[in-house]
Amino acid sequence: MRLRACATLLLFLSACATSAPSPREQVPLNPRVANLQRAATLPWADGGRCVVREASNEWAVLVERCYQALDHQRVQFRDVTGRCSVASAGAATLGLGVCILIAPEIVVGAVIVAGAVVVAVAIKEELDAYRRASREGAQPETQTRPPDEQERLTHRKPEPAGQDWFPPAPTDPLDRERHPECRPVPVPHAGEDAPHNECADTFPPNRYPGNDVLVGGKRFDALQVGARVLWEIKTHQFDTYSDFLRDRVVEDQLEELQEDRDIAAACGYSFVVGVSSAAHKDALLRQDSSLRIAVTGCKR
Repeated sequence: MRLRACATLLLFLSACATSAPSPREQVPLNPRVANLQRAATLPWADGGRCVVREASNEWAVLVERCYQALDHQRVQFRDVTGRCSVASAGAATLGLGVCILIAPEIVVGAVIVAGAVVVAVAIKEELDAYRRASREGAQPETQTRPPDEQERLTHRKPEPAGQDWFPPAPTDPLDRERHPECRPVPVPHAGEDAPHNECADTFPPNRYPGNDVLVGGKRFDALQVGARVLWEIKTHQFDTYSDFLRDRVVEDQLEELQEDRDIAAACGYSFVVGVSSAAHKDALLRQDSSLRIAVTGCKR
């Protein structure tokens, strides 16, 4: 409660002291991108994964949830204005650092970073995806191709991708030639299974936290950040099942997973199944050793 009171007080004081932006200033249209750009100036020990996961929230929420993921050996906070020290008197260093970071504008000298800051991998990939998608959206599709060439491109089969990640919109000629249904479309998580959805968002981690991704007419639980990999998450507590129930679960899941893998492959993606236990993984592999399965350890 004291930390939140600090944040509220600081935001109020800053709002009074900060003038309104001039009409010439460019205000980011997408708060998520603005958060990613701001976080890119800081060193992150987890490669920026927490930032990508929380970027859709308000900046203050992102800071509070991802503060521990900072590379604290390289960053130092100084309350040069004295406002945070007053608002969080008696609080731990965590409160001071969060209070300084959530300010609308960081005062010079308030955050000191040792060494050059290299943008965290996950943050860079996410920003690159948005930039490429924006450039693509600004370029109108040409309709001047001869009919025979257009026909040839329409029926051309997808080729293996030459990059490791896939942005949220088509960004190269190969993507434009794919069928539209192969483009990843974020859709809200189906159902209200909170532990399952949390596992899908955090384990791969998911490029679209809070969402499934629709590809080839099929909902997948996650599209992995930084890779062309679709995930299906299973959070069954397989170890607690009887032998009979284990057999039924594997039998029911196998056909579905094989179908998901085929749909992903047809659209140029790899496919991974996430399960909560090694026993579940072994049972599936005994039936189909070609499946790619990872043990998430997620619990219900």
